[in-house]
Amino acid sequence: MRNPTRKRDALVKKLARCSDFVRGSITSVCSTCHRARCICRKQSSRKAYRLTYKDGQQKTRIVYVHRDQLPKIRNMIANYARTRNIIEQLVETNIAVFKEEARP
Repeated sequence: MRNPTRKRDALVKKLARCSDFVRGSITSVCSTCHRARCICRKQSSRKAYRLTYKDGQQKTRIVYVHRDQLPKIRNMIANYARTRNIIEQLVETNIAVFKEEARP
């Protein structure tokens, strides 16, 4: 750790580039059409995707994700993991800056 202030500035710039993120996980469920004699009663051919996350009150929320949006939402979830990693590095760097400033 040569210069924690420079490292902190670099991490803040990196954090500014990660604006498209979402917390949660993707689940897939098989769906049926509910017609009495349809083949999907025996064998479901359609998959539905859902984003599951916890809101501010720790209540589980579920949002439907269209198949076309699946790559985008997976990328947003990966960006959230990167953002958390950057924030953890930033916290450690801020502590190092604090310790350096406290030295006489």
